[in-house]
This record gives sequence, C-alpha cells and structure tokens, in this order.
Amino acid sequence: MSRPAFVTERLELWRPTAADIEPMFAIASHPETARHLAAHRGFADHFERFCRNAGSWLLYGYGAFILRRRGEADPIGNCGIFRSWRGLGEDFDGFPEAGRILRADCTGQGYAGEAMRAALEWFAREHGPQRIVCMIAPDNTPSLALAERLGFSRIREGELREGEAIVLLERQP
Repeated sequence: MSRPAFVTERLELWRPTAADIEPMFAIASHPETARHLAAHRGFADHFERFCRNAGSWLLYGYGAFILRRRGEADPIGNCGIFRSWRGLGEDFDGFPEAGRILRADCTGQGYAGEAMRAALEWFAREHGPQRIVCMIAPDNTPSLALAERLGFSRIREGELREGEAIVLLERQP
C-alpha cells in the first residue's frame, strides 16, 4: 500500500486496488450486510461490481473509496460517489450515485457518516457541485436516516431489475 487519498478524524479513504477485491467480498457477504445490498449473488457478481467501480474511477475520475481505520491495514468497507446505470429512469440514471458498504461489526459507530461526509466534500471540491442520487432498501432505517442527515431527500420508490424494492433519493447542490 502506498498512502490514502485522504484521511478523516478516524478513517483513511483509499483508491481501490485488486488486493481489496476479496476483503470487500467478505464484508459484502456477511448476512447482516448482504440483506441490504441489491441481489448480492456470489463472487462473480461482486467481481463485476468491483470492476464497475474501477471503471468509474477510470472514466469519470471518481468512485467508491476503500475505508480503513487510521493506521490499520484491513478494510472496514467502502464509500463514495460513483457512476452506474441501473435502468431506474431519467431522474436517477446518468447522475453520480452515492453509496457505502460497512463491515457489520463497524456499524453504529459513526464511521458511515464520517466517511460519506468526507467523500461528498471531496467530490464537490474535485468535480464541482452536482446533483447526486442514491438508493437504499426500504427496511434499512439507519441508512435512510443517515442519507437524510447528509442532505438527501426522497424522490420516489423504485424496483431493481431483480424485483427488489428500493427508495430513490437525491441531494441537490
């Protein structure tokens, strides 16, 4: 590892590398985490998502960061703003999308809010103020509350291709 892209009070935010693929798969596969992720279907699906994030970095200059506690090597999750295309409509697709995944034993400690605030500030500084969207499972009350604290407001409910219900939100500049 070289050095993080930037640090917060308790976290380091790193650009992802191939070495992060398997640790992030373990995080995303934990039952408490996976129940809030859209159709998490094994390693091949995870690998495609990870590579899509790498493509967001390559093509757009932004994507999800790998999160580590300061001074520690093991990832505790990822967060950031990335580019995706989900087939959810003109009010969602084509806009930068915010998202995060946090290791189950790290939830409820304020890491998600700390990391997302830093990522949103970084994005605005590097790419200018823009409308940002996100999607959250309707039963993920903590993430919906965090999104509201971060300035996101509900657009509408939607459904993924796999039939999963989601709440679509936006954050205006």
